[in-house]
Amino acid sequence: MTALGEFALWIALPISFWGMVMGFVGGSQKRGDLVLSGERSVHIVLVLLVLASLGIVSAFLTDQFQYYYVAAYSNRDLDTFFKVAGLWAGQRGSLVFWAVLVAFFSSITVFQNRNRNREFMPYVVGVLQGILGFFLVILLFAQVNPFEQLGFIPADGQGLNPQLQNYWMMVHPPVLYLGFTAFTIPFAFAMAALLNGRLDSRWIVLTRRWTLLSWFFLTNGIIFGMRWAYEELGWGGYWFWDPVENASLLPWLTATAFLHSVMIQENRGMLKVWNMSLVLLTFLLTIFATFLTRSGLIDSVHTFAQNTTIAFIFLAFMASVLVAAVILILHRLPDLRSENQIESFLSREAAFLLNNLVLLGAAFAILWGTVFPLVSEAFTGQAIAVGPPFFNRVNIPIGLVLLALTGIGPVIAWRRATGRNLKKNFAFPLLVGVAVSAAIFALGARNGYALATFGISAFVLAIVAVEFWKGAGARARIEGEGLLTAFVHLVGRNRRRWGGYIVHVGIVLMFMAFAGRAFEVEVRKALNPGETVSVASPFGHEYLLTYEGISSSREANFDRWVALMTVERNGVPVGPMTTERRFYRVNRQMVTEVGIRTTPLEDLYLILADVEDFEGVVANDPDAQRIMVQVMLNPLVAWIWFGGVVLTIGCLIALWPSPEVVRRREVSAAEGEATGALAGAASS
Repeated sequence: MTALGEFALWIALPISFWGMVMGFVGGSQKRGDLVLSGERSVHIVLVLLVLASLGIVSAFLTDQFQYYYVAAYSNRDLDTFFKVAGLWAGQRGSLVFWAVLVAFFSSITVFQNRNRNREFMPYVVGVLQGILGFFLVILLFAQVNPFEQLGFIPADGQGLNPQLQNYWMMVHPPVLYLGFTAFTIPFAFAMAALLNGRLDSRWIVLTRRWTLLSWFFLTNGIIFGMRWAYEELGWGGYWFWDPVENASLLPWLTATAFLHSVMIQENRGMLKVWNMSLVLLTFLLTIFATFLTRSGLIDSVHTFAQNTTIAFIFLAFMASVLVAAVILILHRLPDLRSENQIESFLSREAAFLLNNLVLLGAAFAILWGTVFPLVSEAFTGQAIAVGPPFFNRVNIPIGLVLLALTGIGPVIAWRRATGRNLKKNFAFPLLVGVAVSAAIFALGARNGYALATFGISAFVLAIVAVEFWKGAGARARIEGEGLLTAFVHLVGRNRRRWGGYIVHVGIVLMFMAFAGRAFEVEVRKALNPGETVSVASPFGHEYLLTYEGISSSREANFDRWVALMTVERNGVPVGPMTTERRFYRVNRQMVTEVGIRTTPLEDLYLILADVEDFEGVVANDPDAQRIMVQVMLNPLVAWIWFGGVVLTIGCLIALWPSPEVVRRREVSAAEGEATGALAGAASS
């Protein structure tokens, strides 16, 4: 199977280039036979890349350590599901996995549009096959072939990084890759629109759900990564402004801007150049995220070994795409003129544009902070790291503006908002926001950013609640339905709008959780068995943790030391907690496994910071029980995960097609088939 996978990888490269040429030539010459050949090549490349992926997985599952990639990321004692995850665990396999996903989405696109949107498809196929060809060139000619063999067969592999041996390894990277690769479809349609001159809103309508799907996966991938960091890295946080964390956030910011600005183009015929530029920028940032991880040029816990060959190929590809797209946009500039202008700063168009500018401002600040070490090293010879203080100082105020705009943008009037409109939509929510901030201040909170976050969050939630109340109430009166039934039918009739409101609720909940970090409590203490450590919660209660002892055991892949604590809350027992240290023998690496007790208000977070005598614990020496623990209270962290669930539900509602859309698609498909049959009869 492995040999077949390697052969398939080599065959996929010329077929992808064939498909690219057939797409562009068939589109320019209006040759249906060439276009059909290009479309069929997409399906063939998908099959070949699936075979290559299966070959890699097979090599992991059968411990074929003669392959460099398997030897570097696996060993005999590694759990089976981590061996399967070897496909995306390292640089070489993850590039294959990326290509498979692009091919998968490309194949779906070709199948969906086999009888419609034919004016776009030749160029869409050409762009998609060109992207696939780029990744195949990297895999085969940039010293990252996953099927490269060593000159000998090691007795065992080096094993997977212990920090990756977590169940989130099976979820976070694939979901994030799905988000990155799904955006190739909107990019391909945008380039096709520039090439064929169809520069109205048609390409936006065709890719709306692809864009939302990409955003859905990017969002969940980022949240899953936060959960992974929170559980596995053992430092008590969920976001550290690591370069690769930042790289995943950048396309999310620009994709969010694009999702909002397309509404202006659809409703007012404006921002056509802006939307083209956002699609280009988002696609380039998905490639940049891949480049950053795979080149290793910037230090990060996520990056692989430095590979300057890959770095130059990625940079050349991004530069080529940028130059080609800018030339196309400039060429089509007369056809991209806006049909209307912004009439007032107090309008929905202005609010969405401001939202875009703020999102891009955040993206620029994060990008600059991420690449600054490279820039400083290039000019001074010394890499100057940019840490969390810079990112927090810049992005917290930006985040508050964005939070406010999530409430203002959807309800302010198009064209020009009147005083009556502003008072009707914002007077009550503004009063709620001020009241909430005042109440929290009265309870003792003094952090300005936290107070602002809670106040703005209450403002936005009040706006959403009023909108749902008015909409459901009006439908209940008109249709004679119960309020709950009216609410369900209301959402079902306009899933895009109301799903978007639910997404905003999820984002607000997450912002409130972020504000909770202002009230974190941390205690660090050395303990002997029977000794206690207390930690006072900002919510007024107190935890008392009693250290009971530490034990050790030897597992298949690691040695472990587990400390047991009993926990009381205001004198009432709430159960035991454990935290541990693990020593992975193959990797010669020590990692921490934290204990977490979650409540709606806070997480009790327990870290085994150090063990005084590891060997003594193994030998059951009663005098070798002294440990160092770190106890943290992290307020509102659970709201991040709950907000993520709410956001996911809202996004799925917005993605789900309404019955009217399904019927229109069926009619369109039937008309396309009938037209094709008539054309065939006429030609015969």
